[in-house]
Amino acid sequence: MTPMTAAGGASRREVTSEAELAEILAADGPLAHRRIQGLDLREHAPALRTRADLDGLVVLGGTVPEDLAAHLRAAGALVFPTDPSVPVDPYRARLYRPEELYVGLTSGGYQATPDARAYAWSRDARLAHDVHVTMLRAIHDDSMGDALDEVLEGRSTVGVMGGHALARGTPAYAAAAALGVGLAGAGHTVLTGGGPGAMEAASLGAWLRDPNDLPEALAELAAEPGFAQDPTAWATVAMRLRIRLRARYFPRVDHDAPPRAIGIPTWFYGHEPPQVFCDGIAKYFSNALREDGLIRRCHAGVVVLPGAAGTVQEIFQAITPMYYAPQSATADQIPPLVLVGRQHWSIAVPVWRAIQAIAQERPMAHRIHLVDDVEDALAVLA
Repeated sequence: MTPMTAAGGASRREVTSEAELAEILAADGPLAHRRIQGLDLREHAPALRTRADLDGLVVLGGTVPEDLAAHLRAAGALVFPTDPSVPVDPYRARLYRPEELYVGLTSGGYQATPDARAYAWSRDARLAHDVHVTMLRAIHDDSMGDALDEVLEGRSTVGVMGGHALARGTPAYAAAAALGVGLAGAGHTVLTGGGPGAMEAASLGAWLRDPNDLPEALAELAAEPGFAQDPTAWATVAMRLRIRLRARYFPRVDHDAPPRAIGIPTWFYGHEPPQVFCDGIAKYFSNALREDGLIRRCHAGVVVLPGAAGTVQEIFQAITPMYYAPQSATADQIPPLVLVGRQHWSIAVPVWRAIQAIAQERPMAHRIHLVDDVEDALAVLA
């Protein structure tokens, strides 16, 4: 977010909530060159029609009455309308909640959900080179990045990477969930790729407000071990558990929970449905932006559970900034990278030796770790 100086002191250039806009209007704060993003302006229309300081104001999507839009344009503002044919709001200024992405799951199955429709839109060959569609997807992903930065500001973040094929009901799944419990208990917000398997397990453990709920949750989820070709049953059992626990944890409907788990998935991997045990979902169309953004935000470290090609790619994405850290960098300036599973990363997928070779004589050499289990990983981060 870009700061700007206003009559009332420093404020954000972007206006992303109706309460924030109401405060600005009540205080007669400046509107020129601000960005009003994804808001319903009907209630604010009378106040906005009286304003003349609208040069450079940009209104991105939302609900804007036609007469108000005409006034804004005449006063020098730009108004970007919504496109009703698009299955997502490209201008949204907040992360998704799992309930939003899974609307219609119980009545029409996964294919009826906004998540599935967004994936179909992203893969529509007719739109592959449509500049309008490309622009909307880029705006959407930039908005996701802004929303993610706001949610994570000032928080200690640890990334957990791992394979999507890890089945519920297995010891490895339970161990990944225990890792999430430990990380959240130590005060970290857990970031994952937002998909099934190890990502879901780590998020589940972190998201639970009462760790004593973990055994029951694991047993309930084990009824649908994997997402297979149709994730309807897999997602349904998870949403049922989430709704029940959330009602107990947060009796107030309007409660805004401090984030303990954030999922960062992508529609690029459309066969992987988003997991629901998180306090927000930053879902991207661009997998490149998503992966870079995920790794870049893991300020307190990255834990890598066993995985295959996608996980290996994430390992080396994490290594690259570590490798190029200046020789003067101290240990606390380089977040640790912890690989869990000696046999897996030394023999089954032997990347550990390559990591060691890359790290030789670099400051990162003391920040890479190969451990046996999640307890050892927690000890390293502690």
